[in-house]
Amino acid sequence: MKPARAWWALGGLVLLLVWGGAVRAGAAEEARIEALFTQKIESSWFAPDFLAKVPAAQVAAIVKQLSGSLGAFEGVRPEGSDYVAVFERSEVPVSLSLDASGRIAGLFFKPPRPRLASLAEAKKRMEDWPGAKQLLVLKDGRPLVQLDPERRLAVGSAFKLSVLAAVLDAVENGALAWDRTVKLNEDQKSLPSGRLQDWPAGTPLTLADLVGRMMAESDNTAADHLIHLLGRERVEVYAYENVPLLTTRAAFVLKANPELRGRWLEAGRAERRRLVAEAESRPLPSLAELMAALPETEVEWFYSARELCELALRALDTPLSGINPGLARREAWKQVAFKGGSEPGVLNLTTALVDAAGSRYCVAATWNTADLDENAFYGLYGAVLERLARERP
Repeated sequence: MKPARAWWALGGLVLLLVWGGAVRAGAAEEARIEALFTQKIESSWFAPDFLAKVPAAQVAAIVKQLSGSLGAFEGVRPEGSDYVAVFERSEVPVSLSLDASGRIAGLFFKPPRPRLASLAEAKKRMEDWPGAKQLLVLKDGRPLVQLDPERRLAVGSAFKLSVLAAVLDAVENGALAWDRTVKLNEDQKSLPSGRLQDWPAGTPLTLADLVGRMMAESDNTAADHLIHLLGRERVEVYAYENVPLLTTRAAFVLKANPELRGRWLEAGRAERRRLVAEAESRPLPSLAELMAALPETEVEWFYSARELCELALRALDTPLSGINPGLARREAWKQVAFKGGSEPGVLNLTTALVDAAGSRYCVAATWNTADLDENAFYGLYGAVLERLARERP
């Protein structure tokens, strides 16, 4: 397998992934992880293909940044097919693999997660954060912990759960089929995230292709094509108060244009429908123009944690919603559905889960503030998921 490399930048913390051909080695992997956090890192520990991507000194810098504020190192334990480096105050999930010579061929650090004494502690920690935030953890419809779950906050791309719900409804009633082919329309292309905006107009894609890309890669162009295919009003059935529903293209145009944005914020529902059509007919802003307008959280999609859980549990009806499991450990659950949203001033993660006994869980968390700490958010959310995976309360 050709080695791959990706960098995950979360609020200044750089997470490293280098992956290539390797064998699993159990205790040897645990020993190597322990050495990463307790010894001086040596180039000889790594396979040549790894070092061609990332030098040992850079790995050492990342490890130092990861572990600098976590307290004393306590050891390594297995976690499914991966491992956890345990510290006094937090844990760092680690994926590591060795080549046939025992050298590191693959290495992936996830955000450090706090060691929670209970789910209630997660709520208490979040309450201390600035800005507007909410947390909801459900088991079979019963709240295990909740913080302001009915308040509607900006959720970014998590709105795509509404699009998925409308697709599932159309497939179930026979209006659409998963093999229905749609051609990419230049006028419906959007900005990243995703890759379809770079594909040639006219490229045929099935309904399943579009849904898979929307859920796994948060592809904005895929989401907008689905909204146009379904018809905006059919999606609005599942959009709660987000009427008229913005496509991502319309949202980007409105965010980047002060005049249009001002009209949107003052308009009623009928006028907003006209503004959505006007925005969709205009050229996309450049990324530079858009970034100059950010953070901008008034032109947004607004959902409560309870609404997101309703949609995420509905998303369990298709395996396409679990291609990307987010921060959930896939092997710990019978089924996973995940979607999140992230932009300046906005973070959301929403995960629906089914355990081996058939119990259905949902974890939805949203944070709106100009002072986002992405490491804290992802770490706390991961800690909640892991507590559910290990204890099944």
